[in-house]
Amino acid sequence: MVQTSASFRRGAQDADGSISLSEIISALSYALDLTEGAVHGHAMRSCLIGMRIAQEAKLPSDQTSGLYFALLLKDIGCSSNASRLSQIVGADDRAMKAGIRFEDWSNPHQPNLSILKLLWKNVLPRAGAAAKVAKILHFGLTQHRNNQEMLGLRSDRGADIITKLGMGEFAAEAVRSLDEHWDGSGYPDSMKGEQIPLLARICAVAQHLDIFSAGRGTQNAIDTLEERSGTWFDPQLVRIALSLHRRGTLWTNCSPGDREEDTRQAVLDLDTGTRHKLEPGQVDQICEAFADVVDAKSHFTFRHSVGVADAALGIAETMGLPADRVQLVRRAALLHDIGKLGVSNAILDKRSVLNASEWEAVHQHPRITRLILVRVRSFREMAVIAGEHHEKLDGSGYPDRLTARDLSRESRIIAVADVFGALTEDRPYRAGLNLQDTLSIMRKFAPHQLDRDCFDALVCWASKGHHPAFSPAVHSAAPVLDYAM
Repeated sequence: MVQTSASFRRGAQDADGSISLSEIISALSYALDLTEGAVHGHAMRSCLIGMRIAQEAKLPSDQTSGLYFALLLKDIGCSSNASRLSQIVGADDRAMKAGIRFEDWSNPHQPNLSILKLLWKNVLPRAGAAAKVAKILHFGLTQHRNNQEMLGLRSDRGADIITKLGMGEFAAEAVRSLDEHWDGSGYPDSMKGEQIPLLARICAVAQHLDIFSAGRGTQNAIDTLEERSGTWFDPQLVRIALSLHRRGTLWTNCSPGDREEDTRQAVLDLDTGTRHKLEPGQVDQICEAFADVVDAKSHFTFRHSVGVADAALGIAETMGLPADRVQLVRRAALLHDIGKLGVSNAILDKRSVLNASEWEAVHQHPRITRLILVRVRSFREMAVIAGEHHEKLDGSGYPDRLTARDLSRESRIIAVADVFGALTEDRPYRAGLNLQDTLSIMRKFAPHQLDRDCFDALVCWASKGHHPAFSPAVHSAAPVLDYAM
C-alpha cells in the first residue's frame, strides 16, 4: 500500500541488510512516545487507525506514503518544546504532556475543573499553596501565547525534520498542521475547515482515538470524537471513523490490550513491496535526525549527540578501526542518548543536586536506549554499544555495573567520547571546561574507569583542534565529578 519517497527508494548492494525505512521509523517512533508521555506504541496504533480512515476516505495514492510516515513521525518535533514547557509550569514536562492530551484547551479563559485539577497536581509540585495558585493564574493568563509558542516550536521543528528526511511535502504539511482545529481554534495558524491539509485532519483524528482509547477506553474515545466533530475534527472523517468502529474494523491490532508485536507487524504489513535495502547514507541520515530530536530536548544538550559522534568518530579512526566498525561507532554515538527522551526536563535542566529518585531516572536512560534500538534487527549490536555508554571498566558505571571484560572496544570508545562531551559542554550548574582541564580530569579516570587506549586516541584527535573545547573561549573551571551524567 505504501511507497517510500524517492530519496529512500533506491536499493544498493552495499546497504545494511534487508532493512526497510518503515522498520527503522516504526521502531524509533517509540522514542517519540516517551517524550510525549504517551502509552508505548502510540504512534504505531495511530498509524493503523489513520491508514484505515484514509483507505475508507479514498485518499489519493500519491498522498498515501506521506500519511503513513506522518502518522509514525507526527511527534518528531515534540522534544523542541519540552524544556520551555517545564519552565512555564515548573513541573515534569512529560507528565504535563500526558495529561494535557485529554483536555480541551481551545478556550483558555474558561478552564474547566478537570484542567484545574491537572494543573494543581503538576504545577510546582513541591511548592506551597500560594505559590501554586500564583503560578496557575499566570499560566491561565498567558495560555494562548504559551500555546502558540509551544505548538509553533513543535510544528515547525517537526516539519523541518520531515523535510530533511525526504518524506515529501504532504508529510511535512501534515506534521506542521497536526494541532489545527476544524473550527479555527487550533495552532499554529488558526486554519479552518478545508484550509487544513487533509493528511493533518486524518492524523488529528487518529491521534485522538488512540490517546483516549489507551487512557480511557475505546467507547470514551468514540464519544469524545463525536462531541468534538465540527469543532476540533472534520465531520466527514468523524463519520468514517464511526462507521469503521460500528463495523468492528477500526481497532484491529490497535485497541487497549493488543500486543505491541502484533501492532508493529500490522504497521509493517502496510509497507508491502518496499522492504528494500537502504543505502548506508540513508541510515546515517535517519540516525542524525533522531540525534537532533534528542539534543533539542534541552538547550544544555544542544548538539551533544553530534559532538559525541564527532569525538567517537575521531577516536575510532585514530585507533585504526575498519570502516564498517567506524560507521557502527558513529551511529551508536548519535543515538546513545535516545533514552533521555524518557527523562523529564525538570531533571535534565535542574540547577541543583539531583535527589535519589531523580538519579534513578537518569540511570535508566541507557537501558531505555537499548530497548528502543534493539527493535531494529540490524541495530542490535548498536543497541548494546549505545546502551553501555555509562558503564565503566571498574564496574562503577550504570545501569548494569559492567566491568572491563564485558565491554567491547566500541563501547569503550563511546564512553570516552561521552565523558569528553559532558565535560566540555555547558550544564545547568556549570560552564563547559576547556581542553586542558577536560583532559586533566579524564586522565585521572584512565585506565581504571575509562579505557587508556581510547583516551590516548582522544588526546591525539582533540589536540589537533577538531573540537570546540580546543578554543580558549571555553571556560576553565574547578574539577567536577558529574562527568558520568
